[in-house]
Amino acid sequence: MTTSEAVRGWFADHVPHGLFDELTEVRVDREEITVIGRIPAPPLAAGTPAAERVVAVEARVQEFRERTRQSRTAVAREARQRFGRTVSWGVDCAGERVLFAPLTTPVMTRLRQPERQVLDTLIAGGVARSRSDALAWCVRLVGRHTGDWLTDLRSSLEEVRRVRERGPDVEHPYGARADGRRAGKDASAGDGAG
Repeated sequence: MTTSEAVRGWFADHVPHGLFDELTEVRVDREEITVIGRIPAPPLAAGTPAAERVVAVEARVQEFRERTRQSRTAVAREARQRFGRTVSWGVDCAGERVLFAPLTTPVMTRLRQPERQVLDTLIAGGVARSRSDALAWCVRLVGRHTGDWLTDLRSSLEEVRRVRERGPDVEHPYGARADGRRAGKDASAGDGAG
């Protein structure tokens, strides 16, 4: 299993020098790696109207995206071969975060009537177009309002994973070892022999 630290370290080493002012975040899940870096804000005079500022930031982000596409694609291709995940990119510019084509993944779930009614209420209220959109809205809302709790939970899970990796190589009841292989005479015979 690939650790988040290993992926972050790999990108810190492989993102071309000067691509970003700073590599600010590398997020990892089972399907995707998202790499986000800070780029320079456009030079604007004090008191520039908000609408003009928005357009200038959008232009700066678009220019960066087009100019760096080839080098980002090369890094993403190598990372995909190494980690088996899609790589998405994004930038922080003048306090705005913009993601370039992040992966969207369908998620199946079973909901009871009270839960379906919540989604249907969001649709009826014009918050979402479908149950799928309503569920995505709920997930974003939870993520926004419980960010610290989710961060603590992710840190705890990372620590559990590290402890498991350091665990002893002992036999468990029913013949399984800590590393998931079968214990006994044939433990080494199955390695790579398929």
